[in-house]
Amino acid sequence: MKGVRQKLKTLIPRYFGKRAQEDEPSSFVRVEEVIEVDIRSTTHTDDEKEKILTGPLDYLRENPGKDIRGKLIDAFNEFLEVPNDKLDVIKRIIDLLHNASLLIDDIQDSSTLRRGVPVAHSIFGVAQTINSANYAYFIAQRELTYLNNPLSFSIYTEELLHLHRGQGMELHWRDTLQCPSEEEYIQMALDKTGGLFRLAIRLMQAESASGIDYVPLVETLGLLFQIRDDYQNLQSDTYSTNKGFCEDIGEGKFSYPIIHSIRSQPGDLRLLSILKQRSEDLTVRKYAVEYIESTGSFDYCERKIALLLQQAREQVRRSIADTTHRGSQIEKILNMLEIDKK
Repeated sequence: MKGVRQKLKTLIPRYFGKRAQEDEPSSFVRVEEVIEVDIRSTTHTDDEKEKILTGPLDYLRENPGKDIRGKLIDAFNEFLEVPNDKLDVIKRIIDLLHNASLLIDDIQDSSTLRRGVPVAHSIFGVAQTINSANYAYFIAQRELTYLNNPLSFSIYTEELLHLHRGQGMELHWRDTLQCPSEEEYIQMALDKTGGLFRLAIRLMQAESASGIDYVPLVETLGLLFQIRDDYQNLQSDTYSTNKGFCEDIGEGKFSYPIIHSIRSQPGDLRLLSILKQRSEDLTVRKYAVEYIESTGSFDYCERKIALLLQQAREQVRRSIADTTHRGSQIEKILNMLEIDKK
């Protein structure tokens, strides 16, 4: 506080003249006392500051998901055999980025629920949640130093750029009410969902002695995961409990079944009009689901998911043929991604 008092004494003559310094009125003393109280009341320890900064992130982590990405890393490590200390770093990076992206997604999508509880920005506010997510990106970047690999930073940067490109295109289609083609959707999914999957595997490959490239397999898994997620959003009771009933329709999102449904009946504007409304009316959402069902779009989704599962299993078999490993953990993940039809 002595330093603050001295600073005030030097500022007084600059702005109020030397006479003011000589007089040093009692009102100045009272202002100084108020300043002293305010400074003391807003001083936080480093630990307290960290809790404030990571509050939204920590809140989200209190309700963890299925940790598919963590399981995926373990499954690929059956082939890549990354040292445990390096593997732990990669897991921390992916966990930070995944949760940070969820914080941002929920804001951009105006979501109300995440994993069955209120979204972080409804608790901490939009501004603090955005800051917490951005903070997590740089904590993850700092973790790269523990890998001590010159390739890691370029891999990290490339895949985060892909992730944001994919997210940006999805938002553009939604906000301009432009229905993309299936090919455009696939590229978006490879950028958005595939980006984080690729980041994990590419970081692992950079730390592995294996010369096999698993990126094609992980891209298949990323696309599979995104299409399945779109399907579940409109068909799964569990998904409705955790995220809200048919959230993609209320958000106005061009998901995989919605794109197929709109493009299968280009002259019918009903579904496009419903998306434009961003309706919270459950009756309207149910009608939209019935319409999507009537165009055979859920059946089309199921066939695409089955095709991607078959493709992934073939890629796994080819990988096994080149190694001495069985690939049993990846097979378990593929089994988890099978669709449970109602």
